[in-house]
Amino acid sequence: MEVGTAKESHPVRAVNRACGPFFLLLVASCAGGPGDAPSSRGEDLLLLNRVTWGANPSSARDLARTGPARYLEAQLQPAQEAALPPEAQAQVDAMTITQRPVDELAKELESRRKGVELLRNDDEKKAAQQAYQQELTRLGREAAARTLIRALYSPWQLREQMTWFWMNHFNVFQYKANLRVLVADYEERAIRPHALGRFRELLGATARHPAMLIYLDNAQNAANRINENYARELMELHTLGVDGGYTQRDVQELARILTGFSVNIDRETPNIRPAMRSQYLREGLFEFVPGRHDYGDKLLLGHTIRGRGAAEVDEALDLLARHPSTARFICRKLALFLVSDDPSEALVEQLAASFRSNDGDIAAVLRELFASPEFRASLGTKFKDPVHYVVSAVRLAYDDKAILNAGPMINWLGRMGEPLYARPTPDGFALTRTEWASAGQMATRFEIARTLGYGAAGLFRAEGPQPAERPAFPQLANALYYESMHKTLAEPTRQTLDKATSPQEWNMLLLASPEFMYR
Repeated sequence: MEVGTAKESHPVRAVNRACGPFFLLLVASCAGGPGDAPSSRGEDLLLLNRVTWGANPSSARDLARTGPARYLEAQLQPAQEAALPPEAQAQVDAMTITQRPVDELAKELESRRKGVELLRNDDEKKAAQQAYQQELTRLGREAAARTLIRALYSPWQLREQMTWFWMNHFNVFQYKANLRVLVADYEERAIRPHALGRFRELLGATARHPAMLIYLDNAQNAANRINENYARELMELHTLGVDGGYTQRDVQELARILTGFSVNIDRETPNIRPAMRSQYLREGLFEFVPGRHDYGDKLLLGHTIRGRGAAEVDEALDLLARHPSTARFICRKLALFLVSDDPSEALVEQLAASFRSNDGDIAAVLRELFASPEFRASLGTKFKDPVHYVVSAVRLAYDDKAILNAGPMINWLGRMGEPLYARPTPDGFALTRTEWASAGQMATRFEIARTLGYGAAGLFRAEGPQPAERPAFPQLANALYYESMHKTLAEPTRQTLDKATSPQEWNMLLLASPEFMYR
């Protein structure tokens, strides 16, 4: 990669030249890909950067101890739970979303919302409304902090990556209605347990979770008052794909099947005719109300589904999950996430065949993906989206030293346009380089690299009325760098690092280097 040539051709030349040696790296990051071919130790580093949230000394030691094959297999079969570093685990344990059940929290917040509506004094109403919104925001930030803490420190890195992937695939927007009180539970119970399990179970868990039912309006979907939003996205974005072979009639029929799948936060059990009471279902905040269901027969994708209640949804989800179009659509998206912005049709078909033969076993599909030559050839060439950039930078800077405040990371993601749980549209954030490689994006990454590199990020400032900053200088010039990382750097990057005038500037330049923008 010729940095000088890139500098002349890329619009990032408008960035302030006062950035010094970083400017050359910024231009190279925008203009091209990674540098020299790595050594075998470098290949291990690149593997870690792809299957974890970013290589750090701890994960490098784990990989060196077990070898790549056993490391990958362990990641594909994680233990049900693993303790985080004590300080990190203590933060998670202290969270409201950990200590209190979601149905209790949701009921309390709904009661507060209704109380606000009853107030007649404008000033009191405004203050109560503000307090209500602040509490919702606090709960949403707790969920984001828990996600980031796990991404930073969990030994089961692949599961944490796949949890983020599926949260993005089955996207919900936390600022709709009361979703900020629900999103933590959605991630914890609907997504995370199934992130490496069977796709059908994952699909079913999302279909019954109140966050999805509220976000895509199925909570209002009833016989004679059909709402097609969830039915359409269930086929277009969650299973078959836009070219998956369904018609508008299929959307309408699926919407009829989904009637009565609803949410009950603070209401009593609805009045149900005696003949239908046995069909009423309630699990936590989810409920199936037979009186709102269309009991007529439906024709979905050429299959007749007999009208009989909630069981129709399971039959429809079985049909969707095992459809050949779903196998191709899901496997292409997995390859897009873990291999290339433009995966080959041969690889997608190979993965889809595994998906079908293993009944949607996600771990089995990933095992096939990791064994493919295309995966190995792609290591180090996948551009990091903002979440991968931020998490990988903190992991490299501080290894397993637990941060005390995830707030700066949450704010950085907001600045870069990829805040957790805040994509308004159901399609989720883009997984390709073109979405995240603009000059403005790279300039923001430079600012984050400077803040992190100089140890002034605020990650070790405990929250509270009198927050105190704990000294924590990042240690990037460590054994991982000298044994592996420097071998993956192009000569212009090495030369720029050699020009650093202080350890802080050296840290900044490494985190801003073209190679660090890729995984």
